[in-house]
Amino acid sequence: MKKYNIGLIGAGFMAKAHSAAYATMPMFFWPVAAVPVRRTICDLSEEGARDAAARFGFEKHTTDWRDIVNDPEIDIIDIATPNDSHAEIAIAAANAGKHIFCEKPIARTTEEAKAMLDAVKAAGVTNMLAFNYRRTPAVALAKKFISEGSIGKILNFRGTYLQDWSADPNAPLSWRFQKKIAGSGTLGDIGTHVIDIARYLAGEIDEVCGTLDTHIPERPLQQGFADKLGTVKSGTHAKKGPVDVDDEVKFLLNFRSGASGSIEATRNGWGRNNYITFEVHGSEGSIFFNYERRDELQVYFASDPADKRGFRTIYTGPSHPNGDALWPIPALGIGYGETKIIECHDFIQAIATGQDVSPNFEDGYKIELICDAIKASSMDRKWVKTNC
Repeated sequence: MKKYNIGLIGAGFMAKAHSAAYATMPMFFWPVAAVPVRRTICDLSEEGARDAAARFGFEKHTTDWRDIVNDPEIDIIDIATPNDSHAEIAIAAANAGKHIFCEKPIARTTEEAKAMLDAVKAAGVTNMLAFNYRRTPAVALAKKFISEGSIGKILNFRGTYLQDWSADPNAPLSWRFQKKIAGSGTLGDIGTHVIDIARYLAGEIDEVCGTLDTHIPERPLQQGFADKLGTVKSGTHAKKGPVDVDDEVKFLLNFRSGASGSIEATRNGWGRNNYITFEVHGSEGSIFFNYERRDELQVYFASDPADKRGFRTIYTGPSHPNGDALWPIPALGIGYGETKIIECHDFIQAIATGQDVSPNFEDGYKIELICDAIKASSMDRKWVKTNC
């Protein structure tokens, strides 16, 4: 059976998620087009790289990502690093003829994203961006209903992504709060996930009008490199540094189809852990999804008899998208890991068959254009075209 050697750059939270997906994907989707082999992992320190290799099941380790990119035995470069290194690594990987899987957002800026897109197009390599939430079976089922016309013409999309890991002012000043590394704050970190879902379900976004806010302007300096997402707190008297990115975004949007919508995202919403929701209204029905109840999709069909109308809950299972590869009965439990497994399968399948896969760097570039328009709108207080 065909095998693809993986070179994973980064050894944090996302490296764990990706490694688990590579290890278990064949168990769910057997027989597979190719088996991913965890060959080499990279971290900045020798100790960290060695520990990551042992923990995540990689054969080798290195502290220089160039060793992986230049290794002729590596087929796939997996970029799971902070945003400031995405472009350099991806462009080098494309020039080396490697297929590329990159964590979101694609880059810090539109210029970096365009350079990455140009590089993969010139090289002709398969590329994918890790907006994994669209691969939740319930979200894929929503896409199926919309594509089939079950709720008619899309009129409106409303989406949220609310977290609370940075609501405490004593959460440390990690790289996610620094523009030179992250590029943006909540907008790029989690807002882009909802933008991806909106484009996936309702089509291209033509114009936006919104605001970006930073409610906690400084935070305690972080000790070390670990990204604990707010779980490690500093003392109230610790030395602080400035936050120069947004921690809340709200915007209206108009789709090319004529539909309208709104999206809101924050990392400071006490009590909301990973609250991703969307509601889609069509001319003949509605769909609602809440990721914290991710086995469920709520649907309303206006074609039902008047005395039977109302939202019904569908529990995703074997008869729904990717359900037959996961668990044998509905509502047994779909988690974050399963979305990464499906994502891994689709990427490997695309490489093996030469088929297109989405979201890819083209999608990532367009999402950066949308983010630029939101930033401009927040500054100028007006509607801005996305130029997608």
